[in-house]
Formats: sequence, C-alpha cells, structure tokens
Amino acid sequence: VNLFYEKIKKDKTLNHYFTEVVKVDWENHLSVMYKFWENIIFYSGTYSGNPMQQHFDIHKKSQMSMNDFQQWTILFNQAVDELFDGGNANLIKQRAQNISTIMQMKLFK
Repeated sequence: VNLFYEKIKKDKTLNHYFTEVVKVDWENHLSVMYKFWENIIFYSGTYSGNPMQQHFDIHKKSQMSMNDFQQWTILFNQAVDELFDGGNANLIKQRAQNISTIMQMKLFK
C-alpha cells in the first residue's frame, strides 16, 4: 500500500485527484487502505466503507477517464510485483483489476 501510494504521489495522471480534488489526509487514507486491501485478500472484516460512492463523488468534481483506471492498474501491479510474488500477489492483482472494471462499468455507463 505504501509503495503504491508513493507511485501515485509521483504520477502526473493520478496525483491531482489526491492533492487537488480530494486533498487527501495521507495518514488517514493509508490507514483505511491497509484495512481495505487486508479485507480484499484475507476477508478480515476490518474495513467498512463505500469506495464506489467515494469514487462517484470524485468523478463529479473531476471526471475520471478509462486511462486513469488503466494507469492506476499499472501502478498497482508494479507495486505488487516489486514486493511480492506467488498466489496472493496474483490474487490481489486480479481483485484489483475486478474492482477497477466494476468501477468503470458503473462510472461510465
């Protein structure tokens, strides 16, 4: 999660959503994302929230594009590949792709 968001902070395509559109409190956001991804892969039950609604809200303020989602997936996969390999690494990349696809279907319908 930390490596992924370090990549986001440096990325010209996605950074503005975090620094200008939402003005993310990084400490809080990272804490939420730890729980989110832990739940996605291990079904920990530690995350509660509505990421789809949050992305709808962001999209209203600054329209996201399919290219944004593609870039997000590239950075996510790079971060996972730099740190992990094996079954759980492949699983989290697949789940991330599924989440991205569902969000795009709902945002761009």
